[in-house]
Amino acid sequence: MAASPLAAQDNALSFSLTAGARTAPSYFGANGSSVTPAFAFGFTGLRAGGLQLGDPDGPALFAPGTGLRGAVRFIPKREGRNELAGLDDVDAALELGMGLHHTTETWQVFADIRYGVTGHNGFAAETGANLIYRADSGLVLHGGPRAEFGSGAFARSYFGVTPAEALGSNLGTYTPSGGLTSLGVELGAYQPLTTDWGITGTLRYDRLMGDAANSPITRQGSRDQISAKIGLTRHFNLRF
Repeated sequence: MAASPLAAQDNALSFSLTAGARTAPSYFGANGSSVTPAFAFGFTGLRAGGLQLGDPDGPALFAPGTGLRGAVRFIPKREGRNELAGLDDVDAALELGMGLHHTTETWQVFADIRYGVTGHNGFAAETGANLIYRADSGLVLHGGPRAEFGSGAFARSYFGVTPAEALGSNLGTYTPSGGLTSLGVELGAYQPLTTDWGITGTLRYDRLMGDAANSPITRQGSRDQISAKIGLTRHFNLRF
């Protein structure tokens, strides 16, 4: 008896990992920049038994369709020194989560939510849209608006000043609420080198908003946040 086409397919997991460097404000609201490691995870698809998420057999980047995507962000440690003297350190944070996207050949919309498993115990979310250009050479260009959100725990970690910190610094006590933290725009490019390897680069501008913009940390720094990153991407297509 012949197996059905679905049963005959292998179980599969497809994803990508990117590692590189990032230049960005030294902390949220900072006026100066620093260079730090940058990491990213991209989920393409999973097929296991009768379950399928995404398209594990499709393109590795900006695959057309509607489905889940991985959401990862690394935030470097913030130290209480120089203009932040008197503030407590905030440990390096790793945010992990998932998102939803709808992608076509020429545009994309998405929404991600992440949780701080280290560094802070808050939630952060991002929504955005992209226009997409795909060249015959494999080059993919994208660009569009971004909006970032944070829970109260996230906002207090990076924009708040406790009474004890106020006593040890020149900043006033401040307890921000959660909500919109920034609006911005991102431009990016991906150039494949081989089937499994490629170079990824992005340039981004964000403008801090709401309680994040009104924080005394931001007021002595800058609401304007410019960042750029470049990395080497490896695509994985595992069969099991």
